Amino acid sequence: MSIIQAIIIAIIEGITEFLPVSSTGHMIIASSLMGISESDFTKIFEIAIQLGAILSVIVLYWRKFFDFGKWQFYIKLAIAVIPALVLGKLFSDKIDTLLESPLVVAITLLLGGIVLLFIDRLFQKQSITQDKDISYGRAFVIGIWQCIAMIPGVSRSASSIIGGMQQKLTRTLAAEFSFFLAVPTMLAATVYKLFLKEYPSASGEIKGYKIVLGSTANTQAFVIGNVVAFIVAIIAIKFFIGFLQRHGFRLFGIYRIIAGIILLLLIYTGYLK
Repeated sequence: MSIIQAIIIAIIEGITEFLPVSSTGHMIIASSLMGISESDFTKIFEIAIQLGAILSVIVLYWRKFFDFGKWQFYIKLAIAVIPALVLGKLFSDKIDTLLESPLVVAITLLLGGIVLLFIDRLFQKQSITQDKDISYGRAFVIGIWQCIAMIPGVSRSASSIIGGMQQKLTRTLAAEFSFFLAVPTMLAATVYKLFLKEYPSASGEIKGYKIVLGSTANTQAFVIGNVVAFIVAIIAIKFFIGFLQRHGFRLFGIYRIIAGIILLLLIYTGYLK
């Protein structure tokens, strides 16, 4: 992966991580179109690059994250992230296999788009407007919804926001809670990929961080990619909240359907494998 390719992937991650369009799915497609080979570093990069994006949430909502007097906020995030931690550990290898499939992404983009067309009509009577009113039980259910996004193309943002709205959160609060939940979720995924998961090598199994540090090119791509993702994600979050308040999810649904159809055509014609 070249520096230019890493920057392109990082821009895509920064834009799509918090939009209901699937950042992982877009990165898989971009990697395929640019001819980036499926290596252990590529798989690590496509997960760890999200670290830069989630740091943007901490910067934008720093008052929330560092208000240690409201300890319930941290407990709710901890409870909500439990399902992803358990299922992510159990199905890590299966998820890695799915990450190699543009066809899976195309289908889930299309189906998810159809769902988003009707979400605003389906959830019209939302009563929870502040995170202090989110119960521990509701937080756990939202965490379960988030796990659907382990299928590439579903979108962690979309599934957790829909889960929030199903639990009576307003669109804006559901989106913000989805942002907050991204921090422990993606931090855990990054730590696992870098420090816990072992990858085969000529000298035996090796940790992910050693692969990142194994060459100057890998290290540069990793650092620059996270910096770019951080900057772009800040802009994307500000845009998304304002857009969501005014227009809802319908346009995102239309985009996903169009993107899914185009991808299916590219795969059918053999242009995208």
